[in-house]
Amino acid sequence: MHSALLREKPPMKGATPSPAPVPGGPVMSRDWRAATWALLIVVSGAQLLDGLDVSMAGVAIPSIGRQLNLPASSLQWMVSGYVLGFGGFLLLGERASDLLGRRRVFLTALAVFGVASVVGGLVSNEFALVALRFVKGVSAGFTVPAGLSIVTTSFAEGPPRDRALGIYTAFGASGFTLGLVAGGLLTDLSWRATLIAPGPVALLLVAAGLRVIPSSTHERVSVSSFDLGGAVTGTAGLVLLVYGIVEAPSYGWSSPSTIGSLAAAAVLFALFVVFERRNPRPLLRFRLLRSASLLHANLVGALLLGSYVAFQFILTLYVQNSLGWSPIEMALSFAPSGVIAFFVAPRVGAVVPRFGTERLLLVGLAVAFVGYLLLLRVSPSMPYVEFLFPTIISTGTAFAIVFPAVNVQATAGIANAEQGVASGIVNTSMQLGGALLLAVATAVLGASSVTARPQQLLPHMEAALSVPAVATGLALAVTLARLVLLGRTARKD
Repeated sequence: MHSALLREKPPMKGATPSPAPVPGGPVMSRDWRAATWALLIVVSGAQLLDGLDVSMAGVAIPSIGRQLNLPASSLQWMVSGYVLGFGGFLLLGERASDLLGRRRVFLTALAVFGVASVVGGLVSNEFALVALRFVKGVSAGFTVPAGLSIVTTSFAEGPPRDRALGIYTAFGASGFTLGLVAGGLLTDLSWRATLIAPGPVALLLVAAGLRVIPSSTHERVSVSSFDLGGAVTGTAGLVLLVYGIVEAPSYGWSSPSTIGSLAAAAVLFALFVVFERRNPRPLLRFRLLRSASLLHANLVGALLLGSYVAFQFILTLYVQNSLGWSPIEMALSFAPSGVIAFFVAPRVGAVVPRFGTERLLLVGLAVAFVGYLLLLRVSPSMPYVEFLFPTIISTGTAFAIVFPAVNVQATAGIANAEQGVASGIVNTSMQLGGALLLAVATAVLGASSVTARPQQLLPHMEAALSVPAVATGLALAVTLARLVLLGRTARKD
């Protein structure tokens, strides 16, 4: 039998209130039992695994290129293929979780992720490696919205959900850093070990999930339930948009390939809007996009994650190719960021009711902005504690504060039936933000083949480092403006 979630019941006289198990009922209290923790750890573990896999693969890519003699364009697709699958299928993933059941979609996609990881570590063909990375990205496109909607529907809105989202975010943020460390260690053994390692972990989470995630109610499905017109045009549009963005640094932003991809994406998005407005059960209800708080959360999440992806890409090239750091040295240099996120993020939920999400976003973005500005001082002669450590600390702090607040703000007030939609929109925005800002940073550096000279800055590195600083500054300005407007509205009322 599946372990039930817990819901608060009226206490007896003189007794301490204690949650009672109610299948599928949201957790109302902050006093969680073992079944509640098990559910949250399994779902958060999948989020950690996503970050872990991306970071580990990134560390292994140079070794893969050397051993298989692959060109830089193929190695780029080891990353881009994952992003393409993830960003392109998030909206379809959220709809599938709402129609087929969050538990079913989450566990099935996680199992596919695990199998693809093991197979990916055994093949040597260039096309097969990229194809399996794409399959894993598609799997993540289903597990992330399903997992996040499991959290938001399993914990009542307010302190219980805020706390759960803080823990969920801490796992995700820590995955990126732990992946760097694990990738550095495993790459010394074999690059294949870095690709295989997430597989057994994913399959163990599936086995645990079968026991601790309760079955969720879902609609009786038919072909029309999936809004195939919207699903095809929306997914194809997202795939072409991400493809155009990640290929732009290689082909050029004005090349026929880039322009054609982005133009085709625009046409598909226009058709998507037509299909959605005509369908009585659309994939995306546009009235959700009228929510200023949801749009603000999407913008902040996209800009902050995109800034970090660009920052990490630039610094990884610099410290390994120019300063000569080993993969494990680079990984350990980023580790403090994940440690801070892991310990701080779970506590952010407790202060959301007191300060509000906008104030927390303002503080977190300000911390990140200062960190990226400090990085602009970089020179080859500066030691780690002067040029990189302050930014690592600031980004870890920003992640710990901002992402729990983003998830709370994006899902607050959204009906349970549309939690998957809201989480899918947020994660799609983040993936597009990461793809866009990484492409911009790569283009500023001078396309994908950046030539690094020992103990010198990368070509155009100062300009490239301004990309995360400008993007974070924009998010900070928008958040400040929103806070001022909310303050004026409150005074009028």
